[in-house]
Amino acid sequence: MGPVAIQRSEGRRSDPVQAVAALADELAARGAAGRALAIVLGSGLGAVSERLTERRVISGSELEHLPRSRVHGHAGEIVLGELAGVPVLVQSGRVHLYEGRDPFEVTRLTRAFARLGVRTLLLTNAAGGIAPTMEPGTFLCLSDHLNLQGQSPLFRGEGARSCPYDAELGADLERAARELRIPLERGIYAGMLGPAYETPAEIRLLASLGAHAVGMSTVAEASAARAAGLRVAALSCIANRAAGLSAEVLSHEDVLSVMRRSAEKLTRLLERVVPGWARAS
Repeated sequence: MGPVAIQRSEGRRSDPVQAVAALADELAARGAAGRALAIVLGSGLGAVSERLTERRVISGSELEHLPRSRVHGHAGEIVLGELAGVPVLVQSGRVHLYEGRDPFEVTRLTRAFARLGVRTLLLTNAAGGIAPTMEPGTFLCLSDHLNLQGQSPLFRGEGARSCPYDAELGADLERAARELRIPLERGIYAGMLGPAYETPAEIRLLASLGAHAVGMSTVAEASAARAAGLRVAALSCIANRAAGLSAEVLSHEDVLSVMRRSAEKLTRLLERVVPGWARAS
């Protein structure tokens, strides 16, 4: 989910392929190469990165070619460390199309991860629950998505599988959630452009299309990552019931509050699955 103001990016856009290579070089120079697993943390989930051992932070201000978010709850930093003994790259915060970014800026870091040797990518986000079972605090493991953002993140001539989400990774997350008694379901995520929250009428339309949750990120990154050859899994944390499904008035601060409370559960879930993913990479 996101705030209610568009931020326009400044300056002339760089060549997207060259920008990916330049960002990968910047990260490699700071020790980020050679880690097989990367994790992208959505709004309010930055606390997960604080559980890493051997932790080292690369501030976005150090990286000339990293697009930086202006959205509260997105720190805009890369954290190197170990999770459950596994070396990982963690992206704390992301940029969004509604900030005036283009899809190649939104996916630049995802593509840079692939150049650095990442083989498995886990995307996380805050989302509004559409399906009746999608109560706040529930996790949704994405089985598919609806790209309703009106833009593609793929380069000309670049192809990707029709569904970017890896079924085996999803099964691992389901199994771990059952063992830990963490509420988790499988379903479809609707990616909207934003920045405004959806209207009740739009939510009814999304429900008719089969969506279980809705947000403003993830679909571009997932498609670009799969096109780059990565295995992809994605988790939505349901931060609120979608518009028209409850009496509450949605706000970004409320979303962040639920997400911060969910960060501990997400960390336990990741600690359970990450070692197996590392062995399979």
